[in-house]
Amino acid sequence: MILNSLISLPKTVWLVGLISFLNDSASEMIYPILPFYIISVLGAGPKILGLIEGIAEATSSLFKLLSGILIDKTQTSKIFILIGYALPSVGRPILYLASGWKLALWVRFFDRLGKGLRTTPRDTLLALSVPENKRGFTFGFHRSLDNLGAFIGPLLTTLILSMGFSIKSVFLFAVIPSLMALVLIFFIKAPNREPPVTPKKFNWFFFSLPVKFRRYLYAYALLSLGNSSDLFILLRAKEIGVPEQYIPLLWAVLSLSISLLGTPLSSLSDRIGRRVLLISSWLIYGLFNLLLATFATSLIFFFLSLSLYGMYKGMSEGIEKALVADMVDVEHTGIAFGWFNLTGGLLLLPASMIFGWLYQHYNYSSAFLFSATCCVLASSYAWFNFHKTNLS
Repeated sequence: MILNSLISLPKTVWLVGLISFLNDSASEMIYPILPFYIISVLGAGPKILGLIEGIAEATSSLFKLLSGILIDKTQTSKIFILIGYALPSVGRPILYLASGWKLALWVRFFDRLGKGLRTTPRDTLLALSVPENKRGFTFGFHRSLDNLGAFIGPLLTTLILSMGFSIKSVFLFAVIPSLMALVLIFFIKAPNREPPVTPKKFNWFFFSLPVKFRRYLYAYALLSLGNSSDLFILLRAKEIGVPEQYIPLLWAVLSLSISLLGTPLSSLSDRIGRRVLLISSWLIYGLFNLLLATFATSLIFFFLSLSLYGMYKGMSEGIEKALVADMVDVEHTGIAFGWFNLTGGLLLLPASMIFGWLYQHYNYSSAFLFSATCCVLASSYAWFNFHKTNLS
């Protein structure tokens, strides 16, 4: 059944998936070694790490909304996708020249700026390329290819380092898959949007969107407040005893599990509804944080806990985005994805700052307990409001 669904996917969905696969391969070649590079080589601490990631993601989020407004206004998305993938392709090799954390901050800033410009147009493109009953499968498939790239990237980093190259040289090797992704963008053909039966005045303001979407976003905001940068998970892995050279391999295995789970779990939401699966995934994330705060002080318990994180990511990523498209009309798809992506990324700044502050001034347990609490609150609020709006 999954094979038949894959064969029936439009060419655009496959192209966008392959582009994400290549770009994420490049990005994840760098991501697992970035916290140690910033802390060990550039001399920053956990608070600075949180600041860098928070500012980078907040910048990305603002442009996710702006790009959503522009694509709904101009009815075009390809140019934003192209610029969005081009910016990090230029910025990544500049990390090779960094001698202090401030330059690393600027590179991450432009890297995330690119993500902000491309994410909402890409999500809108995917949502409009398939019917509603295929959205869960489509977004799950896209996230699977994206995470497959996240699996390949750390393996390439491990291979490069094992051949005697320096950590800094990885930034240069990452240019190769980035350029391949840029070439594929020129082959994308965006679907035509059906004009509304009754034309409406263009309005991008939050309160012009449906009530059920706004309530969903409030729940997602609660979750996002406890969803700090993944770099802290890698930092905790190193503290528990995972050798630094194996951190990229650990992240690769996690990404492979997310890739394998993403398509079947997201497609399941097309058949049985998205509400139960989404809330279950958020509760699993809460359990993961709770375990890291309490029992996961040995490598065995840490790896068991990490499997829950893989399950959460595989279940949630495709379903969260499919729900966005389900809740709004076609002419507001870009704006809705813009607000959704803005919410998740903008709250990453306070989330990462709070998490980093708790981590450094108290302990890791306080930080992960804070995240677990946010997960429970978000799940409870979502369950109540999904019932209130009769959303399946």
